[in-house]
Amino acid sequence: MPDRAAENWDVLEQVDVLLLDVDGVLTDGSITYGDDGGEIKTFSVKDGLGIRMLQLAGIVTGIVTGRSSKALAKRCENLGITHLWDGVKNKSLLIEQISRDMKVPPERMAFVGDDIPDMGIMSKVGVGVAVADAHPDVINAARLVTTKPGGRGAVREVCEGILKAKGLWDETQKQVAV
Repeated sequence: MPDRAAENWDVLEQVDVLLLDVDGVLTDGSITYGDDGGEIKTFSVKDGLGIRMLQLAGIVTGIVTGRSSKALAKRCENLGITHLWDGVKNKSLLIEQISRDMKVPPERMAFVGDDIPDMGIMSKVGVGVAVADAHPDVINAARLVTTKPGGRGAVREVCEGILKAKGLWDETQKQVAV
């Protein structure tokens, strides 16, 4: 069983790149359609601040998702996430390209996922993380499991875990508490 105890998350110290799924990780997994047929997604402001804090500390963030949406593109723009791979059919095949492009080995990356399509890429990075409400098989395949569900603070939990494991929490917290 993967570890949920925050004090055992010291393995996150090795993470230089945090990759995230979207539906079920940055959102609660719901998809709402507006009258015009466009998708409406709800994102957590707390997760967003965690991502910003990582960026301030020099940790690269990126999105790897099977779906594409204007809402996601706008969220990435708002958060300054420039590494967006959307419409990806096989996430695990993409990790080698990401590693080459970023010049970071996969073992220095973490991926946060929630469902079956995430299992392949989770097995190819240094730290595979499942959100608390992930599919049971994903939880079993993960190295770490958050205490919070997707879209409800799980990403913030991982971001804080990375910053604390690297000894960057206090300094980064001061930067945003101005």
